[in-house]
Amino acid sequence: MADSTLENLLREERVFPPPPEFAAQANAQPGIYEEAEDWRAWWMRQALERITWYEEPTVVVDESNPPFYKWFVDGKLNVSYNCLDRHLETIGDKVAFHWVGEPGDRRTLTYRELHEHVGRFANALKGLGVRRGDRVAIYMGMIPELPIAMLACARIGAVHSVVFGGFSSDALADRIIDAQAKVLITQDGSWRRGTKFPLKENADVALERTPTIEHVVVVERVGNDAPMTEGRDVWYHDLVEGQDAECEPEVMGAEDLLYILYTSGTTGKPKGIVHTQGGYLTGVTTTHHYVFDIKPDDVYWCAADIGWVTGHSYIVYGPLANGATGVMYEGAPDHPDKDRLWQIVEELGVTIFYTAPTAIRAFMKWGDEYPARHDLSSLRLLGTVGEPINPEAWMWYHTHIGGGRCPIVDTWWQTETGAIMITPLPGVVDLKPGSATLPFPGIGADVVDDEGNSVPLGGGGYLVLTHPWPSMLRTVYGDDQRYLDTYWSRFPGKYFTGDGAKRDPDGYFWLLGRVDDIMLVAGHNISTAEVESALVAHPAVAEAAVVGRSDPITGQAIAAFVTLRAGIVGDEALIDELREHVGKTIGPIAKPKSIVFTPDLPKTRSGKIMRRLLKDISEHRQLGDVTTLANAEIVAEIAELAEHAPEEE
Repeated sequence: MADSTLENLLREERVFPPPPEFAAQANAQPGIYEEAEDWRAWWMRQALERITWYEEPTVVVDESNPPFYKWFVDGKLNVSYNCLDRHLETIGDKVAFHWVGEPGDRRTLTYRELHEHVGRFANALKGLGVRRGDRVAIYMGMIPELPIAMLACARIGAVHSVVFGGFSSDALADRIIDAQAKVLITQDGSWRRGTKFPLKENADVALERTPTIEHVVVVERVGNDAPMTEGRDVWYHDLVEGQDAECEPEVMGAEDLLYILYTSGTTGKPKGIVHTQGGYLTGVTTTHHYVFDIKPDDVYWCAADIGWVTGHSYIVYGPLANGATGVMYEGAPDHPDKDRLWQIVEELGVTIFYTAPTAIRAFMKWGDEYPARHDLSSLRLLGTVGEPINPEAWMWYHTHIGGGRCPIVDTWWQTETGAIMITPLPGVVDLKPGSATLPFPGIGADVVDDEGNSVPLGGGGYLVLTHPWPSMLRTVYGDDQRYLDTYWSRFPGKYFTGDGAKRDPDGYFWLLGRVDDIMLVAGHNISTAEVESALVAHPAVAEAAVVGRSDPITGQAIAAFVTLRAGIVGDEALIDELREHVGKTIGPIAKPKSIVFTPDLPKTRSGKIMRRLLKDISEHRQLGDVTTLANAEIVAEIAELAEHAPEEE
């Protein structure tokens, strides 16, 4: 970004106060922000109230060596004990997970049953020689054995590294090598849209270059005669048979490693984000309680994949430590039909639903009739995560899924932050479609210019976090210097998120996407997120992706790729109409120079749009790597369409 701030162009005037009946029963009540102004005392109180400690901490945060902060450093605990054992006397027979397989099979696990599975597998891992501090890689689909494996590692003090089950063998190998994992847990295959994805075969390719792996544990899921290497590979069911269900939890220090989770790095080498025990559990239990307004009888569904941090924090650790009933679904949202998720909501009486804006825009594109087939009246709270949500997708979600009655918590956070950082507190905060609203109590956030100075309300700039928080990453695994360079060098004393943001006159935060997704058009810094929001606000548009491409006159020109709603045909008249719509919504400077209509957008398996490939297409460059895409075939089709797209003169 060349200038000190981002243009604050898109205005959103709609406001939704909390429904009075929701506000009356909400976990968060007025005064909570004032209560948390002394953030150190606030977080200590949460830690002592929400966690069962073997030895309670007396030190809140050790700030002697910034930015290597340590939280609750003299406390002793076990995360698996907090998620399972301490619930057995009070809610042992409560459902921990309703699990739905893609082919339609079901499993229900109570806290008592989950505790037994975890104990048996923890003992089995010990039998394989896994000890405290050893790293265990997990490469699985969304089946109950995935959280069982994570909790078993936590129980014995091993460090898990979950690798998303859609990743390639190269991605798996890179992560195993970096973590020097001793054991890999995988499955024969996973279901995806009716086909068997060959997880074990992929793993075998990765294992050709991972000398640290001593054993591979394989869960039988799809029955595809997966190849097994004698002496190294063992079936999960054979391994746990006959194991004792009781496994004494390891007493862990609050700052001992809990897990490593890899996130993509700009250098191409994945960054191993390190999360520890006590601070992380404090962060996820506190945010889960207040942000999702969790009540004892809720049926809570975070529809993410456990391979991402959202699943770690808000499918496994936060909900289980809080004694919630969760939902896990194995398959795709459009298999066997595009109402699969709404069918599950209706059947299980889901009350809280948390998903990504990418998914919401897909639901919009498929059509209103799919949710309309089902009774969604059990829902009382909705959430979004993963990227900024454009206002029209927010409104569609509010209307067609929430029936106009459910508050929406639009949450901003990162793999690195461990827990939600900026979010509405339902029942307390007025909602504005597209805004993540305010920092969570106890979190310090600001929007700064190039020099690190706070930008006045109404302006845009770089999003930073201004003081430490319990669930923060502790370092990049094995690379302290990369931790310093990536997160702390840009603005000394502040954590640089890498995101652009603006604040409106009420102090609400509006996320503008990665700073890399800012376009410099004729001297104006314009966010791709704002232009995409303007396009999706048009009734013909289901989804849009925008990139800046080189332009000899304006420096960069805006190139838009647009997916239309079902039944709408794109033509030059609609292109002109969309340009004018963006100009009217944001301003003439934001009109796209080119608009390409495409049946889909290139997306990773986690649903993120690969704007880098769209930039390559719009600048007629050789296309980059497409192996991580869920729909690689669409790239060539978009390139062909872009070749013949009309441009504004």
